[in-house]
Amino acid sequence: MIFGTILLWIVGLFVLYVVIFTAVKDGIDRSEVGKLIKMKYGVKDEVISVSDDEIEKEFQD
Repeated sequence: MIFGTILLWIVGLFVLYVVIFTAVKDGIDRSEVGKLIKMKYGVKDEVISVSDDEIEKEFQD
């Protein structure tokens, strides 16, 4: 019985997190300030991560 209650809380909190995250992100993207920031600064590209093995290989060459 207690396991079901805990599982229900976890699922409920996860759904709440997804709803709030989506609403905030969508609200920022559609707001005038969000549009101005995107126009002025643009969208940042993802940072490419380099593994330690690749760095070691560069030093050895």
